[in-house]
Amino acid sequence: MSSLPSRRQFLHGAAAAAALASASQVTARANTSPATSARPVPGEERDRQLKEPFDGTHQAGIATPAQHHLVLLGFDLKPEVQAEDLPRLMRVWTQDARSLTQGENPPGSLEPEMAENPAGLTVTCGFGPGFFAVAGKEHLAPGWLKEGLPHFSRDQLDPAYGQTDIVLQVCSNNPTTAAFVARHVVRSATTYVSPKWTQRGFLTPDAKSSTPRNLFGQLDGTVNPRTPEKFDEQVWIDKGPEWMTGGSAMVMRRIAMNLDSWETLDRNSREVALGRKLSDGAPLSGGQEFDDVDVRAVDKYGLPKVDRNSHAALARPAEGHPEQRLLRRAYNFDQGINDSGLVFVCYQKDPLAQFAAIQKRLDASDAMNTWVTHVGSAVYFVPPGTSKDAGDTYWGQRLLEA
Repeated sequence: MSSLPSRRQFLHGAAAAAALASASQVTARANTSPATSARPVPGEERDRQLKEPFDGTHQAGIATPAQHHLVLLGFDLKPEVQAEDLPRLMRVWTQDARSLTQGENPPGSLEPEMAENPAGLTVTCGFGPGFFAVAGKEHLAPGWLKEGLPHFSRDQLDPAYGQTDIVLQVCSNNPTTAAFVARHVVRSATTYVSPKWTQRGFLTPDAKSSTPRNLFGQLDGTVNPRTPEKFDEQVWIDKGPEWMTGGSAMVMRRIAMNLDSWETLDRNSREVALGRKLSDGAPLSGGQEFDDVDVRAVDKYGLPKVDRNSHAALARPAEGHPEQRLLRRAYNFDQGINDSGLVFVCYQKDPLAQFAAIQKRLDASDAMNTWVTHVGSAVYFVPPGTSKDAGDTYWGQRLLEA
């Protein structure tokens, strides 16, 4: 008998082999396609194309809803830079930021594709004391900028995250966009500035609240101003020369978190230190997230519901000082399992009357001091917004021409 397969056996075997090969190809495609292409999500295209207005009474990136990604850049002016160079620097940066925030490729850039998805991009500029000095405008600098922030007893400040001449805050919902813009502004100004530090941060709004969470699990920013009237009261400078009005003051504090010891606490102990519920940010005195903390509230045994040294209790304005409020715009950072914390940025009219007054109380007795250490600090004047036609056509124009 012949050992060769019959025609029917051959065809049956060939068909089975073909089916197996086809199934293998399908499986291979199914297993490899997620690795080679990002899966689109609903609304992704709309989010990529989101454009925040650049020009206006105030700079964007302050009252703008906080985007998901931050690159904060501190620059020092090079020793050879003179006062007459500053308008050129500001023109370049302003023009580039105006283009990039609108999804347009700035002059001289060879990467138009990288500018196509602004994703809510904002670029915000601030001036430190050194900028005023080089400009020959030291006598015009606000008193709080000349004086600087006071030293707080618990500070362990690293000069690597200290004061700079200029700051640029780059924010976007797209991390690639934020990274590209940060690189672009650095290389477009190499003639004038040297980068001193770069701080990257991230946040995501909580599913139950518009307020983002920090790495302690705390809703961070609950007491922020939420109406134009509150921004006028707390954030926008409304007194002084024309070049100042409509501007603001930025404080940067880099805060290291001791998450290892925090995570040994039970949930109740964490909430006592914070003065708020972790679940929804509601004050322990009762109510909802945005209700005021009542430090006089007591439980059925007559004991205080809110520890007077809790973070929420001490961050409240002192009696008779309603001005002790500000806009928090803090971002998480995580550079390793034991290197996490906050890039804390806040905006106000006067850092000495607002941030420093609050921080003095927190420094003295905040229950959260066990788990946080301030390791970086800087303060800046943020000039008003710009216009293509009049006033400040570039950042700080009226100041430099004063």
